[in-house]
Amino acid sequence: MTLVVADLPPPGDDARAASAALGAIIAAEIAARGGWISFARYMELALYQPGLGYYAGGSHKFGDHHAGGDFLTAPELTPLFGRALARQVAQVLAVSAPQVIEAGAGSGRLAVDLLAGLDALGCLPERYRILELSGELRARQQAMLAERAPEYAGRVEWLDTLPERFSGCLVGNEVLDAMPTHVVHWSGDNGDAMEGGVSVVDGRLVATQRPAHGALLEAARALPQGTPYRGEISLAARAWVSDLSRRLEQGAMILIDYGLPRHELYHPQRDGGTLRCHYRHRVHDDPFWFPGLSDITSHVDFTAMAEAGFDAGLEVLGYASQSNFLLNCGIGDLLQEEKVGAGDTASAVDLRARGAVNVLISPNEMGELFKVIVLGRGVPGPLLGFARGDRVHAL
Repeated sequence: MTLVVADLPPPGDDARAASAALGAIIAAEIAARGGWISFARYMELALYQPGLGYYAGGSHKFGDHHAGGDFLTAPELTPLFGRALARQVAQVLAVSAPQVIEAGAGSGRLAVDLLAGLDALGCLPERYRILELSGELRARQQAMLAERAPEYAGRVEWLDTLPERFSGCLVGNEVLDAMPTHVVHWSGDNGDAMEGGVSVVDGRLVATQRPAHGALLEAARALPQGTPYRGEISLAARAWVSDLSRRLEQGAMILIDYGLPRHELYHPQRDGGTLRCHYRHRVHDDPFWFPGLSDITSHVDFTAMAEAGFDAGLEVLGYASQSNFLLNCGIGDLLQEEKVGAGDTASAVDLRARGAVNVLISPNEMGELFKVIVLGRGVPGPLLGFARGDRVHAL
C-alpha cells in the first residue's frame, strides 16, 4: 500500500538543515557498518538521535496544526481522558504504593490531568515520577506543570532511568508504538524471513534486505503469517515491558496504544505492514522523507506485550478497547459533571467536550483502534477498567 507523500507541507529552511545533519550522521553510521543498518537502528536514530532526532530535537510534536504539532494524543483532546484514567490508577495505588511513574509524558498534559484527578479522588500520590529522555520534552513538561498544576510541583520529579525496584502504578500512553521496530519480509522463496534495512545508494537512503538472524529470526518463525508478507516486529518493545516487569515489586503498569493481538496483527490481509509516519497531521509511509521531521510508528503486538509480562512473573489483569476501558472508568459520568453554567459559552464548552469524548470512544475514531492492557503483580481483581468488554481471551 502506498500513501501520497506529495501533498506534505514543505519544511522550512531550519528544519531542512537539521534533517540534512541527521542524514549525514545516519549515512556515516551506515558506511561504518559496511553499508547497511537495520531499519530498527535507522528508526532509533531518526527519532532519538540527541539534538536532531524527532523526539530529541526542538520541534513541536503534540497539538493541533495551529500550534505546529504533528498529531494529537488523547490527553491533548480533553482532560476527561486523564480524569477517567485516574480512577483506574487510584485502584492500583490503593493496593500497592502511593507512587506513579509516567513513561514518555509528551507535553505534560496527562500528568496535569492525572494529578488533578487523583487529588479529586483523595489519593494523591506521594511521588509522581516522569521518565523522559528528551530534554526538549522534559522542559515542556516542566513548563506545563508549572503553569497548570503548580500545587503539585513538590511531588513531581524526572527520571533518566527507571528505578531498580518500584511499587505503585506505571502509565505509558502511546509509548510502545514509537519504539524502534524491525521490518521483516517473507517472500516465499525459502522458509526464513528477510530483515529490512537501510543503505545509501547514489547519496540517498534506500530500503534493502538481509537474512534475519538471532532473536529476530526466532520471533519471525513464531508468527502465523503466509507469504509473501511484510510486517514489523518490535524486539525493543518486548524488552522494555520485560524489563519493567522484573522491576515491578507490587502494583501494575497501564499501557495504552494502538495495536492488535498477534493473530489479528499478522493477518494475511494486513500484508503491507503497519509502519506509518506522521507530519503536520498528515500520514505518509516514507520514513526516509527528511529524516528527523516525521514521527515513525507501528502497531503494537499486544500478545507479545502480554507474553513479556507473563514470562517475567506478571499477571495480565485486563485487555480491552480504549472505548470500553474509558466507559468502565466513568468517562460518561465525568462528561455530565463537566456541564457548567448556562448560555452560549457553556454550550460551546459542552459541545467541545462531547466532541472530544466521542473521538476517544467512537469505534470509527480512537475507541477501537486504541487498546489498553494492564499487567500487574499483587493486585487483586477485578479492575474497574475491565468490568465489561475484557478481551484477555483474545490475546
